[in-house]
Amino acid sequence: MLAVVKIAGQQFKVKAGDSLYVPHIAGNTGDKVDFTDVLMTDNGGVVSISNVNAVVKAEITKALVQGDKVIAFKMKRRKGFRKKHGHRTHYTQIKVESIA
Repeated sequence: MLAVVKIAGQQFKVKAGDSLYVPHIAGNTGDKVDFTDVLMTDNGGVVSISNVNAVVKAEITKALVQGDKVIAFKMKRRKGFRKKHGHRTHYTQIKVESIA
């Protein structure tokens, strides 16, 4: 069974047993999470798009994972203006247990 689920404003295509990184979710390692905002399901060729009453159950495997560093550098030539700052996006690793 396959499902498209909306997590923190982003859409992910998941199936049971998948492990994926999603935007940071509050919780600790080992916590169970339910996602009820399911947009589409595919059960053996039977596709359901509207009025999907499904729940994706997942477990948090790593509570806080930092992404790669992204650096924003601004400079105006001949003016002595330089500004450098960066950030690392926070993610949560989850493992999908079931789609019901």
